[in-house]
Amino acid sequence: MDLPRHPFRFGVQASSAADAAGWAETARRAEDLGYSVLSVAEHHREQFATTPAMMAAADATTTLRVGSVVYCNDLHHPAMLAKEAATIDLLSGGRLELGVGAGWMPGDYEQVGLEMERAGIRIERLTESVHIIKALMGPDPVYFNGRHYRIDGLVGSPRPVQSPHPPLFLGGGGRRMLTLAGAEADIVGLNIDMRSGRIGTESGPSATDAATSEKVRWIAEAAGDRFTSIELQVRVELATVTDDPMALAEALGPAFGLTAEEALSSPHALAGPVNQLIEKCQQRRDQFGISYVTVPVEAMDEMAPVVANLAGT
Repeated sequence: MDLPRHPFRFGVQASSAADAAGWAETARRAEDLGYSVLSVAEHHREQFATTPAMMAAADATTTLRVGSVVYCNDLHHPAMLAKEAATIDLLSGGRLELGVGAGWMPGDYEQVGLEMERAGIRIERLTESVHIIKALMGPDPVYFNGRHYRIDGLVGSPRPVQSPHPPLFLGGGGRRMLTLAGAEADIVGLNIDMRSGRIGTESGPSATDAATSEKVRWIAEAAGDRFTSIELQVRVELATVTDDPMALAEALGPAFGLTAEEALSSPHALAGPVNQLIEKCQQRRDQFGISYVTVPVEAMDEMAPVVANLAGT
């Protein structure tokens, strides 16, 4: 199996700041350090709303891309989400990466009185949304009659800068979601399996090398000939520069159902001296095809030497 091999890109995942100036400074700092993307999740917990946060970050910078990682599909109608995405892409000069997900956190549903239906239904609904959003980025009237949505002659407006649409980001940890991603997405996020609704011992085993290899195979099967054009992304949950990564892994690994060795080898961890972190990124691109690495905003400065060495190579 030929793996994707793209130049390295790095992203920062952030959710909030004390005020507008602090958010703008975070975005400018990410840009100055060589990060490609600032991404924002979508949850009801204490954080910024995704759309205005992305737009504010884009306004504060000149080259930094902005990404939704990810909008919860069940909180939006796809026609309005397509309009918001196209508007952000237009107003940012073509810097949007549009990430949409099926929803995984029970609190996003329970606390606002929404039923969290089984994963298969949520993914089915997301599949329809993806088709609608893509169609509405084009010039023609859209007609769609699905199980969950109906569109009757709507013309998408405004038109995005990026053609045929902003890069579509879909991620997941299970086969059905990664099959959809392989078939439809430009960027595929290799996630921990979140079907339990939280990160912990239940989800940790899906973060191992072996589990990641299986996920890549699922994506390749669904993508077919377009597989090597897909950009594979991973969010690093543990990102730190340390001379004693084993001690850290021994302390944290059991909380995720992993041995220390499994935790350190997981693509979702980057812990060690800078030179080792650079080698790990290179090895993971060779092994899995992962070239797009996202770190928490708290690790942005700590990971900057890795970004400086690898971004664009």
